[in-house]
Amino acid sequence: MNRDALPPIRRLDATEAAALAPVLAEVLVDCVAGGASVSFMHPLDPGRALAFWQGVAKGVAAGDRALFVAEEGGAVLGTVQLLLGMPENQPHRGEIAKMLVRRAARGRGLGTALMRAAEALARQEGRTLLVLDTAEGGDGERLYRRLGWIPVGTIPRFALHPDGRPCGSIFFYRDLAA
Repeated sequence: MNRDALPPIRRLDATEAAALAPVLAEVLVDCVAGGASVSFMHPLDPGRALAFWQGVAKGVAAGDRALFVAEEGGAVLGTVQLLLGMPENQPHRGEIAKMLVRRAARGRGLGTALMRAAEALARQEGRTLLVLDTAEGGDGERLYRRLGWIPVGTIPRFALHPDGRPCGSIFFYRDLAA
């Protein structure tokens, strides 16, 4: 892995999302094993992780979400989703979900590049407001603050870390119209 060059970020279509589901499952398992509070508990069964990504691929096929990956040498190093399937009274809004970077690939700017790609697509799609939530005090919170996302507040004990400890979730927004 070239630690100096930033690998390209690309948006997957539904066929690519389905084909890469096993690799994306590996990324998810790695992140959960590293303590990422992303809706799953440790140890995460690879079959459950695969089923999750197969569902994501269906969402991509339906147009409800966009899926981005950062790849290098055929390996997926990170991923993020832009949720587009919003209620009819929120056509201006999108949501960021499952921003994941393999532990071995962190510190290279992949999270920033993935987020910028999702934000750019949101603008193309006419979305003027994005929201997300992340574990309080974690790498995600630091990334989103650094990228200029606005914290709204924290809900204590909103979720659990993968090891079962409670964690607060901090909610952020980004006004793309500003």
